[in-house]
Amino acid sequence: MTRAIIFAAGTLGLLYFSRRSMKNPGVHGFYRFFAFEAILALILLNHPLWFADPFSPLHCLSWLLLAASIFFIINALLLLKQHGGHARREDAPENLSFENTVQVVDRGLYRYVRHPMYSSLLFLAWGAFLKNVTLLNIGLVLLATFMLLTAAKFEEKENLRFFGETYAAYMQRSRMFIPWIF
Repeated sequence: MTRAIIFAAGTLGLLYFSRRSMKNPGVHGFYRFFAFEAILALILLNHPLWFADPFSPLHCLSWLLLAASIFFIINALLLLKQHGGHARREDAPENLSFENTVQVVDRGLYRYVRHPMYSSLLFLAWGAFLKNVTLLNIGLVLLATFMLLTAAKFEEKENLRFFGETYAAYMQRSRMFIPWIF
C-alpha cells in the first residue's frame, strides 16, 4: 500500500515536471516521462531487496551501474551549467530551463556521450533491475530503455534543427549513451 501511495505521489510530481511536454508527443520530454515512470516502478518494486546479499555478482554489477548513474548526472549538469549557456528557445517551449542551452557542449563527459543524463537514467534503470530479476522487472527495464532511446532520438532531431551542422558533426564524433560503445 505504501509503495502504491509513493508511486502515485511520484507520478503526480513527474506529471508536474513534464506538464508542458505531455501536451506534445513530438518532443523528447514526452517519452522521458514514461522512462521516469518505469524507473520509479523498478525502484519501488525492488528497494526491499537492495541490501539482500549485497555482494552477489548481480548486486555488485548493480552497485557499479548505480554509481555510474550518480557520476553521469552530476557531471552532465555541471558541464551544461558551465559551458552550455542558457536562453529562452522559442522553438522548444516544452523544455525545462536547464535544457535550453545555446551552445553544443562537447567537453568532459559530453565529449564522448551526447546524452549523459539519459545514460544516467539508463544506468539507474538497469541497476535497479539487477536487484531483483523478474518478468515484470524485465518488462519495466525494457520499457525504460526503449523510452530513453526514443527520447534521445527526438532530442537529437530537436538539436539538429536548433544547432544545425555543428550538432551533426558532434553526432559523428560521439556516442549516444555509453562512451566508445553505443
